[in-house]
Amino acid sequence: MENKLHNYRKSYEKASLTRENLDENPFQQFRTWFYDVEKFGGVDEANAMTVSTIGMDGFPKNRVVLLKAYDENGFVFYTNYDSEKGQSLQNNPHTCLSFFWPNTERQVIIKGLAEKVPAHISDHYFSSRPKGSQLGALVSNQSQAIPNRKVLEEELKALEIKYAHQEVSRPKNWGGFLVKPISFEFWQGRPNRLHDRFVFTKSESDLDWTIDRLAP
Repeated sequence: MENKLHNYRKSYEKASLTRENLDENPFQQFRTWFYDVEKFGGVDEANAMTVSTIGMDGFPKNRVVLLKAYDENGFVFYTNYDSEKGQSLQNNPHTCLSFFWPNTERQVIIKGLAEKVPAHISDHYFSSRPKGSQLGALVSNQSQAIPNRKVLEEELKALEIKYAHQEVSRPKNWGGFLVKPISFEFWQGRPNRLHDRFVFTKSESDLDWTIDRLAP
C-alpha cells in the first residue's frame, strides 16, 4: 500500500540566520540556541540528541540519547560501553550528533571524534543519578537479546533488596563519551525551503574555525 505524504508541509518563518548575527565561536552559538529552546518552551527535552555511529556490521545507526554536559572541550553523554553504540564508538570514534528543535525551527549537526571520559567523571555523574537509574544500569546488558521483560523486572527486584541500605557503585562497563567536534552546522528554517545554513570547520591549527554559508 502506498502512503503518500505530499501534503505534509510547513513554512518556516520564525527567524533568520545571517553572518552578522552568527557568533564567531560555535560553542557559544550552540549555547545561545540551546537557551533559546528553553526560553520559547514547547520542547520536553532540549538536550535530546541523535547520535550516529558506524556499526561493526558497516551500517550507520542513529539513536536518541540525552546530552549531559558540554563545554569548549566537547559534548558528553553516558551509556553502557558494551552496548552496540559503545562498541561502535570504541571501534570507530567518528560520530555525528544532531539536535532538532521544532519550536525554534532550528537544527544543529556536529561531527566529531568520541573518546571515553575519565573514570572519575563517570563516577561523579553516576553517583548523582536516582537510585532506580543506577540499578537499571546494573540490570541491563544493553543491546543483548533477552527472553522477555520479566527477567529484567526480577533482577531489578533482587537488586533493590540487595542495595536497600547501601550505595550503588558504577559498573566498570558504564560511563561517558566525550565527542570533540571537528565541525558544526547551524540550520535555520526559512520560507520556500531557502533555509539558512552555516558550517564551522576546525582549522589545521585547531585554534580557529572557518565559517561558510551553505546552499539550502
